[in-house]
Amino acid sequence: MTTGVNAAGLYVRDQDEALTFYVEKVGFIVHTDVRNGDYRWLTVQHPEQPSFQLGLFKPGPPVHDAATALTLHEMVAKGAMPPLVFLVDNCRAAYERMRECGVEFTQEPVERYGTVDAGFRDPSGNGWKMIEAVSNPQSRSSK
Repeated sequence: MTTGVNAAGLYVRDQDEALTFYVEKVGFIVHTDVRNGDYRWLTVQHPEQPSFQLGLFKPGPPVHDAATALTLHEMVAKGAMPPLVFLVDNCRAAYERMRECGVEFTQEPVERYGTVDAGFRDPSGNGWKMIEAVSNPQSRSSK
C-alpha cells in the first residue's frame, strides 16, 4: 500500500543553475545531491515540508537518448510543461522578496478567486503559479 508521494521532478537545462535558483532565490534547501557517473540525482525541498522533494533533473542518459533530451529542453524552455503551484502566506510580500532576489515574474500579484496569485518561471522555463494560502477554504466558493 502506498503512503504518499515523496518526490516529483522537473527537467532543467543546467542543474547547478537550477540549484542556485531554487535555494538562493526561492528559499528551498538541498535534500540530496549524489552522482553516478554523469548522472546526478539532485533534489531540493521546502524547509517547512520535509516529506516532499522536488527533483531537478537534466534530460539525457541513462533515461533519454540525445534527440529526446533535446526535445525536452526545447519544450521546457518554451514553457510547455504544466505549471507547478507554490503556496505562500502573503503573495505580495513573497513577490517583492523574490523579485529583489532576481526572479523574473510572468504575472504580478492579482487578486482573484478569493486569494492572490502571481506567476514566475525558473531559468529553464518551468512555470510556477504562486498562490496565497487561503485560511478558510469555504471563502473561495462564496466569491
